[in-house]
Amino acid sequence: MDAANPMTRRVVLLALLAIAGTARSGAPNFLVIVTDDQRPDTIHALGNPHIRTPVLDRLVREGTSFTRAFCANPHCVPSRAEILSGCSGFRNGVWKSGLRFRPGLVFWGDALQAVGYHTVYAGKWMNDGTPHTRGYRECAGWYGGGGARGRSMAYPEDHKGAPVTGYRGWHFKTNTGEPIFEQGIGLGPRTSAQIVDAVLARIRQGFNQPFFLHLNFTAPHDPLHIPPGMKERYAELAKALPVPGNFLPEHPFDHGHLGGRDEELLPWPRTRDAIRRELAAYYVVIEDLDAQLGRLIQRLEADGLLDRTVVIFTSDHGLALGSHGLMGKQNMYDHTLRVPLVFRGPGIPANARREALCYLRDLYPTTCDLAGAAIPRAVQGKSLVPALREVQAVIHERVYGHFDEVQRMVQGDRYKLTWYPKTGRRQLFDLQADPGELRDLVAHPEMKTRVAGMMRDLESWLSRQGVK
Repeated sequence: MDAANPMTRRVVLLALLAIAGTARSGAPNFLVIVTDDQRPDTIHALGNPHIRTPVLDRLVREGTSFTRAFCANPHCVPSRAEILSGCSGFRNGVWKSGLRFRPGLVFWGDALQAVGYHTVYAGKWMNDGTPHTRGYRECAGWYGGGGARGRSMAYPEDHKGAPVTGYRGWHFKTNTGEPIFEQGIGLGPRTSAQIVDAVLARIRQGFNQPFFLHLNFTAPHDPLHIPPGMKERYAELAKALPVPGNFLPEHPFDHGHLGGRDEELLPWPRTRDAIRRELAAYYVVIEDLDAQLGRLIQRLEADGLLDRTVVIFTSDHGLALGSHGLMGKQNMYDHTLRVPLVFRGPGIPANARREALCYLRDLYPTTCDLAGAAIPRAVQGKSLVPALREVQAVIHERVYGHFDEVQRMVQGDRYKLTWYPKTGRRQLFDLQADPGELRDLVAHPEMKTRVAGMMRDLESWLSRQGVK
């Protein structure tokens, strides 16, 4: 046996995990739901009176919501890499898009499969490799790119008639990766429903083991198409929906990504009417997503599975959609770095809120903890079980964020410092007094010591990651 071979090390690690422990008696099933580009302020029960999310409201009412959950890297590929690996992009190798996982990682599905879970991946796949090589035994409603060259998109324009620039050539695939072109090319009004259709078909087959079902939606990522039956609702919202409280026509300076694809979805300067219409489409896509989740929850309940299943709902990151004059997710503001995070299931406190600072990479060790499975040593995330049990539990003293080489962030209980290393610019926000992050305090003389201390902290953390 070649002990230096990364794949050999991975096989050995999996064997050791299996020896270290099996899932505890009565271990729960897991249904992990990850949406795409969903702001943290888009659930009715968590304070948004303008959106209708009855199914998510039920999860909130019957479960525990983490109100300060963060992605560390606000871009689809690196954020999902942290979810799959339980560690930062600097450790797993995917600290920005276009990079590949380092060899020898024990993925989330690996760790649970090693203790007896049947692991299923559903929906959007955007990382390197395939779900089968990243810890999942099978796929249902696998949705990804590749193999559609020369085929036309079913919906080449978005809700406002603009040419679609995202998900071009994406399509559904079979469990073994063959394309299913007849379900359409590119995102469409029914993509969320099609993903759930496939998941429901898999659930109807039954499971002989506890299951770990990792369901990944494309919604509410652009392109935004009005779902079936939602045109009147869109028109209603487009007339009266308020724009974000921190709306700006333009970002006050170049944050390092103003030329990105997301920022070209609407012209500069942003107008309130244009943002209102875009936000209305975004809301109806989320409301449709909520309805599709309702089908899934209803099926689990009818089959007697819901009360034996820990449901975890979150997103890979948020989105600007007019906040701070931005459209995309490549920024360090709370509307983008924070994500919704709700747990519901056996042993989870009902109608509870937790303010513990936490990351998406904490989900992996949390499920291991709940299942009684060993947590691999390479995992940097921390179990959230202590916070589920104790209101005042501290998981992380502070959180850090980054995007490519152009943005860095550190945030504690109250203050957030963002650093733009290419320009040397800094921002400081008091999140208690200014949750919308509109009053930059970095130049205030009384904040000089605080800024210097937070910069030292950020630079020290970056140094420990091996980056600047």
